[in-house]
Formats: sequence, structure tokens, C-alpha cells
Amino acid sequence: MINKDEVYILDNSVQFLKSIGPKRAQSFAKFGIKTIRDIMFYFPTRHLDRRTTITSGKAYTYLLDGFEGEITILASVVSKEIIKYSRRELLKVQFRDAAGFFECVWFQGINYFYDVFNAGNIFALSGKPALTKYGNVQFVHPDYDRISDDESRGFLNTGKIIPFYKIPKELRETNIGDLSIRRIIATAVQQYADYLSETLPVDLVHKYNLLNIVDSVKAMHFPDTKELFDRAVYRFKFEELFYLEMLVALRKHNYKTKLIGNSLKVKTKLIGEFLKILPFELTKAQLRVLAELRKDMEDEKPMNRLLQGDVGSGKTIVALIAMLIAVDNGCQAVLMAPTEILADQHAKNISAMMKMLNEKHPEFNIKTSLLIGGQKKSDKNKNLSAIELQETDIIIGTHALFEEKVGFKNLGLVIVDEQHRFGVEQRAKLFAKGKTPDILVMSATPIPRTLSMTVYGDLDVSIIDEMPKNRISIKTILRGEGKLPDIYKFIVDKNKKRGCQSFIVYPLVEESEKLELKAAETYFKELQNTYLKQLRLGLLHGRMTWREKEEVMLSFLDNKFDVLIATTVIEVGIDIPNANIILINDAHRFGLSQLHQLRGRVGRGTQQAYCILVTKDEYAAAAAKYKNNLEYLSPAQIEKYKSSVRLQTMVQYFDGFKVAEIDLKLRGPGNIFGTEQSGFPELKHADIVTDTKILIAAKEEAFNIIKQDPHLKDEKHSSLRINLIKNYSKSLKYAKIA
Repeated sequence: MINKDEVYILDNSVQFLKSIGPKRAQSFAKFGIKTIRDIMFYFPTRHLDRRTTITSGKAYTYLLDGFEGEITILASVVSKEIIKYSRRELLKVQFRDAAGFFECVWFQGINYFYDVFNAGNIFALSGKPALTKYGNVQFVHPDYDRISDDESRGFLNTGKIIPFYKIPKELRETNIGDLSIRRIIATAVQQYADYLSETLPVDLVHKYNLLNIVDSVKAMHFPDTKELFDRAVYRFKFEELFYLEMLVALRKHNYKTKLIGNSLKVKTKLIGEFLKILPFELTKAQLRVLAELRKDMEDEKPMNRLLQGDVGSGKTIVALIAMLIAVDNGCQAVLMAPTEILADQHAKNISAMMKMLNEKHPEFNIKTSLLIGGQKKSDKNKNLSAIELQETDIIIGTHALFEEKVGFKNLGLVIVDEQHRFGVEQRAKLFAKGKTPDILVMSATPIPRTLSMTVYGDLDVSIIDEMPKNRISIKTILRGEGKLPDIYKFIVDKNKKRGCQSFIVYPLVEESEKLELKAAETYFKELQNTYLKQLRLGLLHGRMTWREKEEVMLSFLDNKFDVLIATTVIEVGIDIPNANIILINDAHRFGLSQLHQLRGRVGRGTQQAYCILVTKDEYAAAAAKYKNNLEYLSPAQIEKYKSSVRLQTMVQYFDGFKVAEIDLKLRGPGNIFGTEQSGFPELKHADIVTDTKILIAAKEEAFNIIKQDPHLKDEKHSSLRINLIKNYSKSLKYAKIA
């Protein structure tokens, strides 16, 4: 039985482990290994099963049959010699077992290995054998164990399932290789693993038949069987997702129970009169979502909701109605957009609608303001004063809203557009500017279920899953670069016959504004003088100021250009109803969600719209292979043919949720999880794409615990509380334990 006081031994420096010392400890510390506990949780990147021990005669037979795997042979040293060839040297060691002779060769570390292998010593040798031109079985640089070293410990490098660790440059510079790090970690696990304390509630360990923490750590490094290793992996996946969901549950509980907000109700005829001025009817999905928002806003507990909807589904008008409910209660409402050009467009559209409403009903007198970084100082100061004095009701802006000098008199509702571009900390700053305002975050990039259970698990979710009436689905077409002349002709014909406007998009050459400008201008001039010389061309790129971008977009909106040559600056939110063609060049260089966003720039009117993806001819041909089997591709196929799968996904699906699911599979949670944005720790073991069942179970258990014991004061939850405070302190900034 281990004394609880002895557990602190795990916090001792790794320098006290055999073969490390102070100098190597400094190298270990550079990549996060400072304590004995740390090194025990430095798990292998892969394992190799070397339990297959055969004779040299069997190895010879295997090789004749084309065998290419790894084997282990037990044999004694017969002789050794250093052979010179072409100004170089190699060491050849002759071995013998019951079936015959074989040899091992080393091209590096010759002097060291010469001293290791002495006649009569018995070794277990593991590696990939080959046949020499003379028909001899040969290993090149095999792993080995001298059997007489320590029979009680067994083989360290052969004869069992062997771990392989990532060894950073800092460690290799101190002469630590695969063998030495294996020995160091083996020593740490053997001597100290039993001091580990269980980090999961005992009842969960029993309920899900999980390995305990001690056996799991041992099995992660040196498993006796593949089944035992799999159980250890499952345990750490469950633990990781369980603690993630604990943070989600705590964040949601804190928001819903500790904060008292405003009860915002429809008090006057404002909303009814606003609906009358709309030139269209709201869809059933919009009305359903509005009912959910209204219920939240009427509650004294502050709203914390995610609004999802595909590009063009009508999220912004729903958000505006929610803002008017806040205004109806004497509060200010904020809409925060990710770019100045989008904020400016929102401001213009909302101002136009409020002007129309005010003209019919002067008693409402609703005022709007725009606050962005690119404004003139005089305009910004004027708007800041109006916001602080509540001389404006609806405020639209960008990151400029976060600035300390921005003060609100009575902030009641915060709406964040394209929420994935803003971190939880940024939202928290804006939230702090009011007295627990309602929060609505919107996403035009639908979020897969697994992500919504994790990163956004603390938000209630509303989905607009219906497009406006008379909206025609966009046709997405994939073509090779060789078809560009035909595509340009198609653009010219559509413009001449129907007056269709078009976007032509180019990817960034590099993360360089100068190169972006040069590339955009080059394409612009080339098309202006060749294929599109009959049309009026405009140019939009990232080096333009907000004012310059605004002028170009307004000119395009006013039909002063037929074609807009642009970089991805047009990705988010720009609404040009007459634009019905978007040509995306080098489409293989864009992410799937980015392609889906770009596609959403067209098809806002009543005519048929087209999204034309242009890629290398060979990519287009490869993508065609996956036309009918995207659902059945293995992870390995997806990894190998990512670009082709991505392009065919765009052709095959318009449903943003389907696109998002495939995007998650392609990119993996590591790239999409956004730990800094979400305020959650990075996942090391679990994969939210493939471990959905574990995630669902972990979420259910975590939420049940927080529901029953929200402050984790129960004795049986003390280990949870300790572990959260010790290992998740950064994340607890947003999910506090009382």
C-alpha cells in the first residue's frame, strides 16, 4: 500500500532518473518533460510487435516466399570483423542458432558495436531480414537485447511489443536514441507507475470496464498484448473526452445559474410593423428559430445560443429581429462582424431597413451606428459618444468593439457573426461591456455534431435548415485548367444574354500582401486584354483600404462591372443579388469550408447560379473517380487523395452540414478544433471524428455529475476537482469551480 505522501515523488525532477542527470533534464524540459510524472505520460508514437521469434532456417524460407515483415531470432555470436570497402568500413557479425548461420551488419557506430558483440554471448535480434546475393540471411542495424543482461526483466528491445518514441533534436544532441529513451522510460514506469492516483471516478472505471490508471500507463508503454494496449488507449480517450465535457458542463452551468440578465419581451408593435416592411415572408425554419430566441430572451437567465444556417438561409434577418426585441426593451444591441467590408454591408442594409421603418413609424426612431478600425477619427469619436450616451440603438462593428474606450450605456444583446473567427476570450470581452447581455453567435459554416458537442457544447443550438422560397440550387462544376477558354466564353455569353455578373477568384500566392497584389493585378490585366476584353472588369484584393474595397463593391452592386477579379477577401458575407457565376481558380488549394463559403457569394437572386471549380487537369480527372463513393472511402484513401475528395464533395453536395462533416474528416480535429478559439485543451488521444460513441458517453457522465454536484464538493468527486485545477487551469478561466 502506497503512502499518500509518497505520491509527491512523481513531481520530482527527471534528472534523478538513471541516465538523465541535470544536463539532459534541461533538454527534456524544452519539450515539456520536467517531472517523473511527465515522462511516464510521454507515450510512444507507435509500437512494433516483435513477439514472433523464429529460427534462421525459418527466416530463410519466409524470405524465399517474399516475406517483408519483422522477425526476432535468438542466437549466439560466432565471429566479428571490420571490413573496408570504398574508403568506408562496416562491421559484420556472424551468428548461429539451432538451424544455422546468419549475419548482421552495421555501417555506423562500428567501434561501439564491435565491443558489444563478443563470441559466445547470446542475443535476441529483431529487424527486417533480407537475403544477400550469396543467399545468406542478413539484418542491417537490427535492434537487440543481450539475453544474459537481465533475464528477470525480459527483452527490452526484442521479443515483445516494442514502443517507439518521438525523440526531439534537443535529446538526440545529448546522445539519446531509441534504445536509451526506451530504457529511461522503462525504468521510470517500473519504479514509479504504482504511485499514480486514479483520475477518474471509481464508479465510471467499473461501469465502463476501464483499465485503472496504473495498468493503463504500463500498457501504453510496454503492453503484453495488443488487446491490453487497446484497452489503455480507450481509457485515455474516455478520460480526455470526459474532462473536456466536464469543462463544457461547468461553463454552461456557470452561465445559466450564476448570471442574471434582462428579461427581454416584445412590448410594443415594433416587431409586427417591421415584418410588414419585409419584401418576403419568413420561412418556417426562421419562424421556429425566432420562437426559440424569443423564449430565451424572455427568461431572466441570459441567452447563450448558437444559430446555424447555410449560406443564404436568412440568419441575418433573424438576428436583426432579435436586435429589435432588445431595442423594444430600451436596450442597445451589437452585431459584430469579422471584416470591415462585411460590417459596412450589414450597417448599410440595416440602416436602410430602419430608415424605411422610421419613415412609416416615426415613433420608433431607431438609430444605427458603425464602428470599425478604418473609420476617420472624427467619425469614430462621434459614434463612440453616441454609443456611450445611448443615442444609438443598433451598433454594427468589428474587433474595434473590443477596445476599452468603447462603452455602452445599456447593452442587452450581443450577436457575433461568423463566430468561428472570434475566440471565446474576445466574446467574453464584449460580453463584459454589458450587464450580462444575451449572446447569439451565428455560423454560416454548419458545425458537425461532434464539434457542437465539444467546442460549442455550452451553447444551446438553433438551426435554420430551410432556404428561402424560389431559391434555385447552385450548380457546381469541376473543370481542368485546359477548359479555361471555354469557361471564359461561358461567362461572356451569360453576361451578354442575361446580364449576369461574375466573380473570378484567385488564391493567395503566399502569405504576402505584396505578392497578392502583384498576382491579382497580373490576372486582371491579362483577362482585360484577352478573353474578357468585351466586359467591364473590376479588381478587389487584400491590400486595399476598407474605403477602397467599399467603393469597388458598391460599383459592382450598381452593375458598373460585369466581372470582379478578387482574392478571398470576398469569402464572407458579401451580397450581390445579380452575381450568378463564380469561377474559383486553383480550387485544390482552398479548404472545403472556404470553397463552400465562396460558393455562397452567388445564387442570391432568382436566376440559375454556377460555381465553377478549376484545378489541374490531373486533379479534375482524379476527382471524377470518387463521384459515387465518397461515403465509402477509408481514412487512408481520404488522406492520400484529399484534394480530389474535397473537390468532388463540392460537386456532389450543396448541404452545408454534409460538407462540414466531410471537411472534419479531411482536416481532422487537430486543425479544426481551435483550442485557442474555444478555450479548451488540445486533444492528444481522442479523435472526435472517429470516437463519437466515446464522446457521447463521456458527455452524458460529465453533465450528470455537474447536474448533481456542480461545485464538485462531494468526497467522491474530490479527485475530479483536484485534477481539473491542476491540469486544466487555463480552461477553467471560462468554466469556474466555485
